[in-house]
Amino acid sequence: MSHFFKKIITAFFIIIPLLLSTICFASSLSPSSNTLYNGIDVSEWQGNIDFSQVKDSGIDIVYIRTGEGSNYIDAYFNTNYKNAKAAGLNIGFYHYVTATTPEEAIEQAKFFVSLTKDLDPNCKLAMDFESFGSLNNEQINTIASTFLQTVKELSGKDVIIYSDTYNAINTWDNSLTIYPLWVAEYDVTEPRANDKWNHWVGFQYSDAGTVPGINTNSVDLDHFTPDIFLSGGSNVTSSNTSSTNTSSGSSSNSLSYITYIVQSGDTLSAIALQYNTTVAELVALNNISNPNFIYVGESLTIPSSDTSPTSSTNTTSSTTTSSNTNTTSPTYIVQSGDTLSAIALQYNTTVAELVDLNNISNPNFIYVGETLILPQITSQTSTNIPTNTSSTYTVQVGDTLWGIAQQFDTTVATLTSLNNLSNPNLIYPGEIIQLP
Repeated sequence: MSHFFKKIITAFFIIIPLLLSTICFASSLSPSSNTLYNGIDVSEWQGNIDFSQVKDSGIDIVYIRTGEGSNYIDAYFNTNYKNAKAAGLNIGFYHYVTATTPEEAIEQAKFFVSLTKDLDPNCKLAMDFESFGSLNNEQINTIASTFLQTVKELSGKDVIIYSDTYNAINTWDNSLTIYPLWVAEYDVTEPRANDKWNHWVGFQYSDAGTVPGINTNSVDLDHFTPDIFLSGGSNVTSSNTSSTNTSSGSSSNSLSYITYIVQSGDTLSAIALQYNTTVAELVALNNISNPNFIYVGESLTIPSSDTSPTSSTNTTSSTTTSSNTNTTSPTYIVQSGDTLSAIALQYNTTVAELVDLNNISNPNFIYVGETLILPQITSQTSTNIPTNTSSTYTVQVGDTLWGIAQQFDTTVATLTSLNNLSNPNLIYPGEIIQLP
């Protein structure tokens, strides 16, 4: 080999690595602002945390895991929130999503919002969806979009995506770039660029950090930009708006229509009950593809005569007592996760009797928020029916703390504190729960 060719080959092996290095540097993902905050994200795996020490060490923001899926609450969720709040840290919440269908994504979004609705975060709510099983990219993106949209609609708060760089590049599609990115990539000074997001609002740069106040040697370390914070308007929900906006209707007894604005917590079956109509009629009138999925702020056309709507109720179950007899006609409002067989078991009746009483065409299909008539019972046994006037509740087989909180219009955090529960995921049949 000539001396000339040796020089060319030597130059090649020097220049190419420099070019690759330059390309890699140029293709890094930049933060949305030059102002950065130090942060951590924690869960039950960190155990008891001294958040005063955490704050004194220079941490500004802590993201706290609420739980997983549609029924698991992180064992330290409430403790972490209370102590981080007392220490004066900025707080965000993230939820680990396990959904495999859009319907499951809706349920998990509702669960996430129910856990955080009465708390006071000042950072955007985050979706942690990273375990996909056999789902393809289209299914993954549909589930993610459904979850994020539902959380945003129900909570009135802005949301973000937590993702590692690989999934940011290979899994997520451009439709999700309307949500800011909190990206994870370790042992680098800047995360790699992708062809979707131009900036990050959060960068998890280590999963093995050490922070004073945390006894474990494994805590996630993050940088956040000011865009991680909720804006002033993002905390305003539609709960302060008027319940209904009615259009001019006929003064006669003929059928007319009104417009109803969906409120937080509404279900189609509850609205149908309130306005003396049916879910099927509302579905047909409003071209609703999924009767379990309506949005806060959505306008629904509702058939109405000149009579006023029936008064709505927020109670999980109620009891109507006849003035002529000593029997009662209780009702039950369907909760998330309920089945007709479970309700029949709880109230000592049969599926067949519930089907007959409520004219149910498909016993496998009941709606969250739907009101079911229960068999008449004597006054001696009516005390077994939970009502919102009780100060205690006896845990039934299949109950969860979240379900009880929904049933009595309270929160898991309130029940956990009121009953000094060390693990909100562990309650026993027969246990007495104090209610607010």
